[in-house]
Amino acid sequence: MPAVKPALQDETSAVTPLEVNQLQGGAALAQPGPRRLDDNPAVRPFPKQPRKNTSFQPRVPVITGEATYRGLMPVDGIISGQLGAAASVMTIKQRPKAGPLDGTPELNGEIGFKDMLRINGHVAGKVFSYRGTLIVDASAKVEAEIDVGVCVISGIVAGDVTAHERVEVGSGAIVTGNISTPVLSIKPGAVFQGDCRMLKEETDDK
Repeated sequence: MPAVKPALQDETSAVTPLEVNQLQGGAALAQPGPRRLDDNPAVRPFPKQPRKNTSFQPRVPVITGEATYRGLMPVDGIISGQLGAAASVMTIKQRPKAGPLDGTPELNGEIGFKDMLRINGHVAGKVFSYRGTLIVDASAKVEAEIDVGVCVISGIVAGDVTAHERVEVGSGAIVTGNISTPVLSIKPGAVFQGDCRMLKEETDDK
């Protein structure tokens, strides 16, 4: 009677000795967990659309304060809001300039205000306010006729200045034009080319 074969027995493996060495080294073992798309060269990544860089840091507004303006204003930036016959709001963000102020004014027209107005850029035309205070920043250039209550100049002014209360010219200011005011203060280092006329209405009592 022949010997009974065991129910479970090892089958001869068909793996070659080279493959056995690779399996023992762990080089061909599959990593646990889901497969990454990068492991499959046939799968290409989804192309990314280039994003348009429309955001920028806007420069300081040309004027700061509440004023009425009539004239031209070139825009190099973004305009948002509504403009109509009724009360409306419009926001203008100008792109920053790489160099100094060029020959093109940022505002060219008539600017009227009541309380206080600060000019930070290049303005041309006319600026008027009988009782208001006008501040010309050190980085500003004003090529306009000025008729205000108080005028404080730290930048460049080319035009006649009339101030019904006083005019203050800072140390780094350059004024080319005539000044008419009852009180004039010019600090050392300022440049003033023009004539000065003291208003009689304010100097009679002195």
